[in-house]
Amino acid sequence: MEAVLQTRGILSLPAKPTGVRGLLRPSHGLKQRIFSSKPSTLPGLSLSSNGQKKFLVFESSPHGISVSHEERSRGFICKAEAAAAGDRPVFGEGDTAAVPATPKIFGVEVTTLKKIIPLGLMFFCILFNYTILRDTKDVLVVTAKGSSAEIIPFLKTWVNLPMAVGFMLLYTKLANVLSKDALFYTVIVPFIAFFGAFGFLMYPLSNHIHPQALADKLLASLGPRFLGPLAILRIWSFCLFYVMAELWGSVVISVLFWGFANQITTVEEAKKFYPLFGLGANVALIFSGRTVKYFSNLRKNLGPGVDGWAVSLKAMMSIVVGMGLAICFLYWWVNKYVPLPTRSKKKKEKPKMGTMESLKFLVSSPYIRDLAMLVVAYGISINLVEVTWKSKLKAQFPSPNEYSAFMGDFSTCTGIATFTMMLLSQYIFNKYGWGVAAKITPTVLLLTGVAFFSLILFGGPVAPVLAKFGMTPLLAAVYVGALQNIFSKSAKYSLFDPCKEMAYIPLDEDTKVKGKAAIDVVCNPLGKSGGALIQQFMILTFGSLANSTPYLGIILLGIVTAWLAAAKSLETQFNALRSEEELEKEMERASSVKIPVVSQDEGGNGSLAAPGESPSSSSPEKSAPTNS
Repeated sequence: MEAVLQTRGILSLPAKPTGVRGLLRPSHGLKQRIFSSKPSTLPGLSLSSNGQKKFLVFESSPHGISVSHEERSRGFICKAEAAAAGDRPVFGEGDTAAVPATPKIFGVEVTTLKKIIPLGLMFFCILFNYTILRDTKDVLVVTAKGSSAEIIPFLKTWVNLPMAVGFMLLYTKLANVLSKDALFYTVIVPFIAFFGAFGFLMYPLSNHIHPQALADKLLASLGPRFLGPLAILRIWSFCLFYVMAELWGSVVISVLFWGFANQITTVEEAKKFYPLFGLGANVALIFSGRTVKYFSNLRKNLGPGVDGWAVSLKAMMSIVVGMGLAICFLYWWVNKYVPLPTRSKKKKEKPKMGTMESLKFLVSSPYIRDLAMLVVAYGISINLVEVTWKSKLKAQFPSPNEYSAFMGDFSTCTGIATFTMMLLSQYIFNKYGWGVAAKITPTVLLLTGVAFFSLILFGGPVAPVLAKFGMTPLLAAVYVGALQNIFSKSAKYSLFDPCKEMAYIPLDEDTKVKGKAAIDVVCNPLGKSGGALIQQFMILTFGSLANSTPYLGIILLGIVTAWLAAAKSLETQFNALRSEEELEKEMERASSVKIPVVSQDEGGNGSLAAPGESPSSSSPEKSAPTNS
């Protein structure tokens, strides 16, 4: 067996050094071996003494590494893997071409920066647009004449969900016939064109294209409890804007951006830079919130008779179009000037689970069932509180400009809170662990939700106290609801989402893949639509959202309690799996350590046998010192 001593920081060793001068002489050893057309191999290694300083001398030894008795007596320390490293090439053998150093800026390769910086700018533009669109869609459908916050549950279930499903089916068909570049532009350009057309054409013509008379006639015959469903017909163009804004978040962010980012980045780059995208997203949230606030306040500088909201909407949609074009330019630039990493063309099998198969898998696994409860409970809880809060927000700020200005402040505060929570999340995970981090989000939502519903239901007795602070119970409920949404969303982005993804890690591969597929198929839609379905039932049963508020508060309390119980159960299972995983790693690490056996031959020299060989099989040949 051939063996080579592995060392740290030494590229190669001379063939037959005889002293310091012999070691440093360029005509021997290193230079000769690097530029030799047929470099000789190093079949063995011995450490010997010739009266001078000791150096490593290579010698033929077919079975192992021989060590002189004198050297062994002074303590020979090396890594155990040296005995098994015989098949590894030494520097200078094989390919002799030098690898050119890649240019770096601040320790990061220029090639990497050419990908990461445009990706960061794309993510900023996409999130900037999303904040403007998210705030604007609520203003349009909630403050419109003949509409209210009661439209949101019906809109999410009967318009948003079917259009999302239809869009993804169309996207799948297009992905089979278009190239990646063509698919990207085919998807994003219609969004940009629609938002530009809405600000400059559809909204100014809304009074002419909305069937107000038909909606009034139907409302008179069906009753006020159908105000929400009929509002979808009454303000159909605003509802279309609402759906397109929702799709921008799910399609452009999740499908287009992250698909492109995963396509052009390596795993090492993703680990290093993806967390920074999360911080950048909240910076975009802060700046876009200020932008919404600025343009919403333009009404104060306009003359009488001017539709201030129309002016603000044109300005904000112009920004959305400009940012959209910048996204397209950045995508084109990266594809043209940045070398993309090569990927293995071997396709992995992906689990294709239908709804019934997903339900069966969810029921069969307690771990996945608890994780599913977390996802569903969050979706229902945040929806129950958010829609009720928006109804009070309209009562406090009936004007579109005032409503939009408040939403701008709300987005800015959400960005600041989430940015701060992301910086603290690492400390929370390290200090208190997964269980505490997983319970923070439901606890925050429970405490703020109780305060919010209490102000709505029992605002009368506390009105004198609130009056001393210059607030009414309605304004206090609006502020508490805003705090509830800010803190619950920041906890969700910084703690809940990482906890959910971390929960998959200790699972075996089959359960991990199938469990994620089941939750994506069943739990995400159920969480988003569950709250909306509950509110629709309450509105149609009790006549309005205000009349159903006490019952919504009770339902929220029950769901969050079940959420906390599931988090506690999942914490126990998660810690148990982590312990098993760590134990398995320790056992694998212990079994992989190979300790060579050192024996002594007749001459007193030690022989370091390779793993799997008996010491007696080593060559008894002694190491001969080499003199200069």
